Amino acid sequence: MKKIATRESYGKSLVELGGKYKELVVLDSDLACATKTGIFKEQYPERHIDCGIAECNMTGIAAGLATCGKIPFISSFAMFVAGRNFEQIRNSIGYPHLNVKIGATHAGITVGEDGATHQCNEDIALMRTIPGMTVIVPADDIEARQAMEAAVHHKGPVYLRFGRGEVPIINQPDYKFQLGKGVILKKGTDVTIVATGGSVPECLEAAKKLESQNISAEVINIHTIKPIDEETILRSAEKTGKVVTVEEHSTIGGLGSAVCDLLSEKLPTKIKKLGMNDVYGESGSARELLQKYKLDDEGIYASIMEFI
Repeated sequence: MKKIATRESYGKSLVELGGKYKELVVLDSDLACATKTGIFKEQYPERHIDCGIAECNMTGIAAGLATCGKIPFISSFAMFVAGRNFEQIRNSIGYPHLNVKIGATHAGITVGEDGATHQCNEDIALMRTIPGMTVIVPADDIEARQAMEAAVHHKGPVYLRFGRGEVPIINQPDYKFQLGKGVILKKGTDVTIVATGGSVPECLEAAKKLESQNISAEVINIHTIKPIDEETILRSAEKTGKVVTVEEHSTIGGLGSAVCDLLSEKLPTKIKKLGMNDVYGESGSARELLQKYKLDDEGIYASIMEFI
């Protein structure tokens, strides 16, 4: 199965979209090589601004550009563009509801050897709290590219979360991304698995293991955390009666919390959240870390078996 890092998808999509939308500009904070915005810089140097290690200033510049009719993409690691930069995103982009897109790469524990300081497991929670912010976490290359174009067409701030490492391409070439609409990748009757981003392919593998134990799992890819697809989740939860959420993010404030908010209000359901359980990550290879925190296919399978 072919694998591509979604940060690569981000960089290549910027070039493609730059050719179609002349108002698109890209700002980076001295990480153009890692975030892959350097590809855009080579093609459109006059529309790329390296702001240096000054994420907050970068956000202010992007806000100004947005008021002049531009479509700015600001880029950095999730830890910096969402964490260090939260106040500026909230007050300079969110409050005036400006048309700025936030490209956050190197999210989650699969940043790997960079360690806990760079493994941002809190960004979805932060961005969800900003009124009017759309939050997207693509699962693979095909979805990431289409999500990028959807973000350009959407009027208002959008947070896009990308990973460092390569992930399998799970979608077919004819896949059609719909903002705010979840995708049922596998139908089932015994348990609903709701996943996002790089956790989606791991959940598909875990579902195969569950099938070997005669457990039918429905797997839903929720690529848009906000606004979340309430209808798809509620329909599946009503059918299976058990829900498991999986994300490479803290279990506090992310996908799991969004699903719990929905179910507790509209359809009380037995639920288990899988993710980073109020802990920091650590240095290690991406695969070793997924295994340690039970976010690989085997760990997800074992957790679901115990749950049901």
